[in-house]
Amino acid sequence: MAPKNLKLTYFDARGRAEIIRLVLAAAGQKFEDIRITQEQWPSEKTKTPFGQVPVIEIDGKKYGQGLAIATYCAREFGLYGKSNLDALQIDQVVQLGVDFKTAAAKLLYEKDEKKKEEILKSLKEVEVPKYLGFFEKLLKENKTGYFVGNSLTLADLYVYDTIYFMVKKGILTTEGFPHLQELYKKIVNHDKLKPYLEKRKDTDM
Repeated sequence: MAPKNLKLTYFDARGRAEIIRLVLAAAGQKFEDIRITQEQWPSEKTKTPFGQVPVIEIDGKKYGQGLAIATYCAREFGLYGKSNLDALQIDQVVQLGVDFKTAAAKLLYEKDEKKKEEILKSLKEVEVPKYLGFFEKLLKENKTGYFVGNSLTLADLYVYDTIYFMVKKGILTTEGFPHLQELYKKIVNHDKLKPYLEKRKDTDM
């Protein structure tokens, strides 16, 4: 039975909660999008299961860990494939995306400008071609325009979210990766996602 009442709590940013919002939006699932301020965080922190956000409250009970929440929502609302093998392939793509984001995160936390330039150069010359190449190959092999099966899954949404973030930060462009470009277009024009994407707040992170 699908949950009756979903409340998602995070800061007023995309961050680690955005993949959850994307899954719920793609599923057409209503949820309360609670956005807290930095000033509210000290008092809110004590109300979370692990002292961090995002947190989702499902029918009155709170759960943590963003990727676990996104995975649950994808399973619950039909965006996790049709078999365990589909789920394995979805997890494979998501974990690749996590590795890619981890590599890019070094740029965000580096304070030294010279080192930042070196990290950005390495990202553009090494990490970006490597990971976009992996994603492109998987899309090409599946031949449906999606990573797994013939419909939208968590894998597609996770890669979209990763690419959106990195394009916004000037880390990459999808030029030269036609299958990724087509997937990106599918998502921004998706009948349920398009309204959400058009109205979502433009934040730095």
